[in-house]
Amino acid sequence: MLKDKRIEPPFFEIGPKAYMYGDDMVALAKTMDAAAKKYDVRIILTPQYTDIYRIAQETTNILVFAQHMDSLEIGRGLGSVLPEAVKAAGAVGVMLNHAEKQLTLAELKASIKRAEEVGLYTIVCSDSIEEATAIAHLNPDIIVCEPTELIGTGQTSDDEYMKDSIAAVKSVNPDIQILQGAGISNGQDVYNVIKSGAEATGTTSGIMKAENKEAMVDEMISAVRRAWDEVHS
Repeated sequence: MLKDKRIEPPFFEIGPKAYMYGDDMVALAKTMDAAAKKYDVRIILTPQYTDIYRIAQETTNILVFAQHMDSLEIGRGLGSVLPEAVKAAGAVGVMLNHAEKQLTLAELKASIKRAEEVGLYTIVCSDSIEEATAIAHLNPDIIVCEPTELIGTGQTSDDEYMKDSIAAVKSVNPDIQILQGAGISNGQDVYNVIKSGAEATGTTSGIMKAENKEAMVDEMISAVRRAWDEVHS
């Protein structure tokens, strides 16, 4: 059952960034929740911090992650994102080191450690095979192999990059799961990436800029299931 909140492939990450919030985000999250159940695909959703509690309360099958957190301890830190507060709000994980919120290696190491301490999954972004390999030594749960130059372009990584990045990460730690991102615009892109051997993929603009966001959620999540079943049947 998806509601056990375990992260197993195939899964799909949806990152609203700052495109959507509040009632509209909660409503779309419910659509995602239904799609996750319908297709038996785990969906990781990274909403605005202020929407974490409501979405966690009003959904059952999606995994709510924070878009970022800081490594500070309880105490001083005005304006910081406290790991314990993220967990208490209902998130089960956190995204770190996105191209729009990059961290030093030292801060990334500290943040992964704090996430482990409070019981949060970590999904860490990388923009090259070299960076993905370095991050793999920090043992996050998931690494996003996403060339920064492809984000939001509609262009996806080629098969060689996907295969090489998977091999590089797995050679360090075979337990790390890998999400191949960047440029996912429609269900066909999703299908192609999963068919190429990825355990997961994800999108922001592919859904956030779609004319019919609900229909695009269904199109993409159904493509995950179809491609995964063809590869693993």
